[in-house]
Amino acid sequence: MSKLTPYLQVFTSRRIATVTLLGFASGLPLALTSGTLQAWMAVDGVDIKTIGIFALVGLPYTVKFLWSPIMDRFVPPLLGRRRGWMIITQIALIFGIAAMAFNSPKQAPLLIAAFALIVAFSSASQDIVVDAYRADVLREKERGAGAAVFVMGYRIAMLVSGALALILSDNIGWHNTYLLMAGLMAIGVISAFFGPEPEEKIIPPKSLQEAIWGPLKDYFSRRSAVMLLLLIILYKLGDAYAGSLTTAFLIKGVGFTPTDVGTINKGLGLVSLIVGAMFGGALMARLGLFRSLLLFGVLQAVSNLSFMVLSWIGKSYGMLIFAVAFENLSGGMGTSAFVALLMSMCNQRYSATQYALLSSLAALGRIFIAPTSGFLVSAIGWPAFFFITTLTALPGLGLLWWMRKEIEASI
Repeated sequence: MSKLTPYLQVFTSRRIATVTLLGFASGLPLALTSGTLQAWMAVDGVDIKTIGIFALVGLPYTVKFLWSPIMDRFVPPLLGRRRGWMIITQIALIFGIAAMAFNSPKQAPLLIAAFALIVAFSSASQDIVVDAYRADVLREKERGAGAAVFVMGYRIAMLVSGALALILSDNIGWHNTYLLMAGLMAIGVISAFFGPEPEEKIIPPKSLQEAIWGPLKDYFSRRSAVMLLLLIILYKLGDAYAGSLTTAFLIKGVGFTPTDVGTINKGLGLVSLIVGAMFGGALMARLGLFRSLLLFGVLQAVSNLSFMVLSWIGKSYGMLIFAVAFENLSGGMGTSAFVALLMSMCNQRYSATQYALLSSLAALGRIFIAPTSGFLVSAIGWPAFFFITTLTALPGLGLLWWMRKEIEASI
């Protein structure tokens, strides 16, 4: 334990504490414009077609890179380029969520839609600047730990604005629940206000044109730029492929009840993910970026095989607990290393735009491969499907090994 203690000290810095609270602030608004809002609309008696249309509210999260250059280029008058934008977006979130509280999906659906869109836009904008701040302020040895605590704060906030908000709505009503969530956004304001500035002075782009094209020129001027982009797409692909049908597999493929899936897959899975992220972040301080990516990537790939074993065994609670814990522990570790990789690839001058683009690119593979999962299961069955998802992880691991010198030397 004494050998690990120096590596755990990375979690005690002011920068890490700030990133933890900003993770909570980033995760809180998401459910309030998606799952929790859908529940409110369903309880209010809104028709299913309208509820379906409200999914469009989440569009800003997908295209946030379009306005990220503005947040790289312009510096608010108070608290600097990153913390200043954070305060602006967080105040907008407080007012937007509070405005939703004073309306009703049944009586004023258009107003709720407008305020929900404002919240989603402000939340996506907050994500842009928080991601950039994290890349700017964390030291190299802190990136793994920073990614871990951010994931922890984000997931806890999603529980608060998701499951806890639904429980509260039964006791204090939807309006008071949304007002309470608006008040909790003050955590983000406080963390942004008291958070440290980057240790090095960063000169922002001199023009909006530079803010748009500068990040691309800067990125593609580095060695192996295209191969690094391919690595970003492939690294988490096997993990995402298996995860696209996990819930359906547990219910339809093995025969567990929704209660089983909710308590074990969602509950234990969340705890395991957070523990994995925290442990991975601490381990990264010792192993370094490349070795962490390799080890955690191998564990992610192997964890998919535990679901293949579960499909052979059938309905076994012991195997379910092992598979869920293993998959989420390794997934949390892999996420810590992967986010650290994205941070390390950003030039601090353009970090808002570069991180937004890289993180959007990371989702590209999952978006295109996930729709094929159902067809694959129908054709070859569950055991073979999970074996294929393990094979899907191998190209990313092979590319990672091939690029080890570039990652160790230039990132």
